[in-house]
Amino acid sequence: MNRNNTSRSVSEYNNNLKLKGFNAFQIEGDGQATRIYSRKDFYKICLTTGKSRIHYADRSYEMDGTILFFGNPHIPYSWETISSSYVGYTCLFSEEFFKQSERSESLQQSPFFKIGGTPILHIDETQRAFLNSLFIKMIEEQQTDYTYKDELIHNYINLIIHESLKLQPSEHYDKHTNASSRITAVFLELLERQFPIETADHPLTLRSAQDYARELSVHVNYLNRAVKDTTGKSTTAHISERIIAEAKALLHHTEWNIADIAYALGYEYPTYFNNFFKR
Repeated sequence: MNRNNTSRSVSEYNNNLKLKGFNAFQIEGDGQATRIYSRKDFYKICLTTGKSRIHYADRSYEMDGTILFFGNPHIPYSWETISSSYVGYTCLFSEEFFKQSERSESLQQSPFFKIGGTPILHIDETQRAFLNSLFIKMIEEQQTDYTYKDELIHNYINLIIHESLKLQPSEHYDKHTNASSRITAVFLELLERQFPIETADHPLTLRSAQDYARELSVHVNYLNRAVKDTTGKSTTAHISERIIAEAKALLHHTEWNIADIAYALGYEYPTYFNNFFKR
């Protein structure tokens, strides 16, 4: 099969960001900084005021006023600024930067960053003033020579997340209290880590329940039962839905042809992929 070797480029800005794993800055004017599409390495938190349309995975949100947005590099999103004036703050950080503390849990388990979670919160004026102050502190701190500034910035990010959690209903806080829920959580995190697909030359390798069971060193029947009991959906259904979500993202956000997308998602022949996608 003839495959295109095209890969999505990483901006020079992102290359510089990789050196330290964190950057915070102010959004001014038309909010150009919010439009940059990247799902490479960095989580993003944006506090913005204005009118915008946000496409997140296969969902779209039309927002007006002040919002707090949580972007996951494993989930595709794009941002359209609608209003003429758009202001606010953005911070970007790698998971390695965030997990410097051994007590830090994976961001993939956060109700804001996980797939199917809540990436956008409406913010009132009191909340906006407080969150503004935290972003300003991060921007100022990253310019200092303070020995422990990374730890301090990490704490500011945690504070933003905790303040946001107060705005969430309690059912968003999932606690894994038994073996089935724990193995399901590990399976879902492993599933997410297979994405995004960056080039057609490195296709998806874990595509079946058996593949994931082998990777997790458990029997496939045990994995299937645990996932079904915990989520109400089969292991295969979770895998298929995630592959479909990635296919939609590749179709929407890249210029890859169907053959490239099919191969990248583990299908040697485009016909097999077309049949799967239609089903």
